[in-house]
Amino acid sequence: MTRVTREDNKAVVQPAGDTFVATIPELRLKMRDIVGDGVRDLVIDLSAIRMVDSSGIGLLVATYNSIHKMGVQLSAVNASNELMELFRPMRMHQHFSVTGN
Repeated sequence: MTRVTREDNKAVVQPAGDTFVATIPELRLKMRDIVGDGVRDLVIDLSAIRMVDSSGIGLLVATYNSIHKMGVQLSAVNASNELMELFRPMRMHQHFSVTGN
């Protein structure tokens, strides 16, 4: 199960499991609800994630595109070296903050 911690206008979402694939529907709904509740800083903690496929990348990009228009900041933290190597050529870091562990 995806864990969400919230402090004021910041929410940290930590997907459960080691892959984004299984949690995409749950993540999409949770992030939509979080932003709808007034969060201005949405952080995705990737510390447990070892693999992201095209669906996961699509979710990150779609989330950024949707919330950026509303003035909400998106960042991904604690990405493994493998994920960082995947994200760099896609230039994800040019759209939102992506940091490794």
